[in-house]
Amino acid sequence: MFAVKDLRCEYKKNPLGIDVACPRISWRLETDERAILQSAYRIQVSDQVSFADMLWDSGKVISDISVHVELTGLPVYSCKRYYYRIQVWNQREETTGWSETAFWETGLMSDKEWTASWISEPRDTSASGEVCPMLRKAFALGGAVREARIYATALGVYELTLNGQKVGDRFFTPGWTSYRHRIQYQTYDVTEQLQQGDNVIGAVLGKGWYMSEIGWGDPKYGDRLALLLQLHVLLENGEKFVLVSDATWKVSESPIRMSEIYHGETYDARLEQPGWGEAGFDDRHWRKADILIQTKETLVADESDPVQRVLTVRPVEILTAPNGDRIIDFGQNMVGWVNFTVKGNAGDEVVLRHAEVLDREGNLYTENLRRAKQTVRYVLKGDGDETFEPRFSFQGFRYVMIEGFPETVTLDDFRGMVLHSNMEETGFFECSEPLINRLYQNIEWSLRGNFLDVPTDCPQRDERLGWTGDAQVFIRTAAYLRNVNPFFTKWLRDLRADQAADGGVPYVVPNVMEQTAFSSAGWGDAAVICPWTLFLYYGDVRILEEQYESMKAWVEYMRSDGEDEHLWNTGIHFGDWLASDGRPGSYSGGTDKDIIATAFYGYSVSILQKAAAVLNRKEDEAVYRLLYDHIVDAFHKEFVTTTGRLAVPTQTAHVLALMFGLLRGDAKKRAVRKLSELVEESGYHVTTGFLGTPYINHVLADNGNAEAAYRLLLQKESPSWLYQIGQGASTVWEHWDGIRKDGSFRNPEMNSFNHYAYGAIGDWLFRCVAGIEPDEENPGYKKIKIHPHIPQDGLTWATGRVNTVYGEVRSAWRKQPDGTIELQAAIPPNTTADIVLRGAGWQGMSGPGGAEHREEGVIDVAETDDGYLVTVGSGTYSFVRH
Repeated sequence: MFAVKDLRCEYKKNPLGIDVACPRISWRLETDERAILQSAYRIQVSDQVSFADMLWDSGKVISDISVHVELTGLPVYSCKRYYYRIQVWNQREETTGWSETAFWETGLMSDKEWTASWISEPRDTSASGEVCPMLRKAFALGGAVREARIYATALGVYELTLNGQKVGDRFFTPGWTSYRHRIQYQTYDVTEQLQQGDNVIGAVLGKGWYMSEIGWGDPKYGDRLALLLQLHVLLENGEKFVLVSDATWKVSESPIRMSEIYHGETYDARLEQPGWGEAGFDDRHWRKADILIQTKETLVADESDPVQRVLTVRPVEILTAPNGDRIIDFGQNMVGWVNFTVKGNAGDEVVLRHAEVLDREGNLYTENLRRAKQTVRYVLKGDGDETFEPRFSFQGFRYVMIEGFPETVTLDDFRGMVLHSNMEETGFFECSEPLINRLYQNIEWSLRGNFLDVPTDCPQRDERLGWTGDAQVFIRTAAYLRNVNPFFTKWLRDLRADQAADGGVPYVVPNVMEQTAFSSAGWGDAAVICPWTLFLYYGDVRILEEQYESMKAWVEYMRSDGEDEHLWNTGIHFGDWLASDGRPGSYSGGTDKDIIATAFYGYSVSILQKAAAVLNRKEDEAVYRLLYDHIVDAFHKEFVTTTGRLAVPTQTAHVLALMFGLLRGDAKKRAVRKLSELVEESGYHVTTGFLGTPYINHVLADNGNAEAAYRLLLQKESPSWLYQIGQGASTVWEHWDGIRKDGSFRNPEMNSFNHYAYGAIGDWLFRCVAGIEPDEENPGYKKIKIHPHIPQDGLTWATGRVNTVYGEVRSAWRKQPDGTIELQAAIPPNTTADIVLRGAGWQGMSGPGGAEHREEGVIDVAETDDGYLVTVGSGTYSFVRH
């Protein structure tokens, strides 16, 4: 069996409404044979599903490339569907035949094709700015519908209906971007929702990120909500019909009386207007929409994965708090909203107040929300059972205090609806230690909670911002758990848009802070680290091409900002944020900020040099290789004593210096020894913060002390990952000890209980415990490293799976009762892998007779200082160590 499967265009299956001028196609191979490689491919593109007329034919191309193949030379036009199919040959010249047909469809490729107007509620509306407006337009179609598309966006967030039914399954559209530079639009296939004769299209607008109190101050972008929409219809008789948003639309107030990202939503069901989104509704009392003068040049097609309702969580208990409050416990800290059913009289009000934890007395704890109210209010219309959920506000919560509900309320009346960007799940990890498995689940839940259109720091308090430092420390972990390339590609385009003219990078993206909130070490480096990580994990050269000038600008900013171009010893920096070795009352940790800044400067330069090499920018490659060497020299002179000791005696200082390759010779050896001593002296606790934590276990394991790394992982007392588990955490916390053993809390000004930064340990679980990693020289898992560090104690088995762009990679090891160790690895077609077998006594590399009779698929076997390096082709392999 040999076939082409899982066709993708720009990472997506049959995408609708893209605006990529030169689309890229990817596919996977499926076979039951070992060591299968692609030797050639052929791609055909047509505008007919029968391929009767060919728009583009690559011919037989001799190449092993099966991901991100550019359709160079294909003319691409707006609002057009393109069908494609693929044929592949392997190294034996066997062919798959044609694949199943897939397609992509373009949206509006140019702002000139938008004939619609931005429309808004009239300026003099009495409650303008708080009440969410409804807009409607009635129209008639003179025939049966063959196909229909809506292209829509908003200033604010929007929800559409056609003939009374919701359009699509997305929420919080058009998403959060750097609105002054980029606003996404969405494309919807509404063929099945239209009918011959009378139709009505409706929209409800909310503040969203555009007009809510985002950050610490007033709305950042504008003071009027607006809709922009075009409906394109093709009738069966060939007639075309286009409807646009314009001054003929009607506007009224909705029952949503208030909706804010931080504060929640208020809904008065008595103000509902039944049938408003359907034909025959009397809208004579509605007002005409205003035309809003707003550019369309910033419009771009949807880039990321949609925010959707992904999971439903049932509550586990109704509590009565010591203060008498009734509290619903959902058993899991989550992000989204509560769907509930209630019965009562018209005018009765029910209230839901959301929080992550209870205080030590058992009452709802909301101090750590700061200004955020996280409150939903619903006024009943008095018409039997009424079911409600918010539309334009999300909450971070495990516990919900309810007010005004009848005493007879039950758990069945409530559902927790989990919303986030619905990225494809790609990773799985499990091991013999249940606490580590719970940690992994907590990391997963923190990703869900903080990947709602942008990578936020936290989802509950008056912040919820795209902090660059948090994003860069977590992106490797995220790339194992999900296909995050579209998600981060969108975010990086906003980073580039918001980057300062001097190359400085804002603390948060999209940037809603003051113009001085730029360029902290470890935060601004997201401009370099994130695109490089996407390249490593997805083999995506285009993201480097797009972001290269942004990467370079950040490096040149650091180069020019320091007193010496080889040291970064100026500026305002967050430091090793929330490290446990900091002074009392300080959030910045105990590591000198100059050494952190210079370390990240050196690291970003080293990455930029490699990116320049990938893009064949030879002059830049030479310049930045030399600059990196000078930074290493300057680092030694500034931070290493004459006897070879690192002058800053903290875990983080040693971790960064070693991880980023800034120490050489005896200074490196001494730093390795000293880090082990520091870890031992701490009682095998992490004292690192946001910047040191992602790397500490890697540095220990990579320098011969994996056992110490495992002891850190398995530590149960604070500061540690498992301390939080012992305190009942169901997500990763902002502080190592956000709740102390006596039940008291850290300062509520900085104490989120859903904060993924320390979840960066997930990267180590995959790369070192399971041992799965892409090869830097052959990125995107074209060549795979399987190199688990199997500990002497602590774990008896571990397994990891990653669904890569080529297919699933699997690594699993297990210690048997007789003392043997088994390792299994599965490698997808069209890739190879280097499998590192540490120690002596391994079998499974060769058949009888040794190397000349190697097992099928084994390409090479080499002895190393501490075991074997086995190179294999695709297939499943088993090894046993006696």
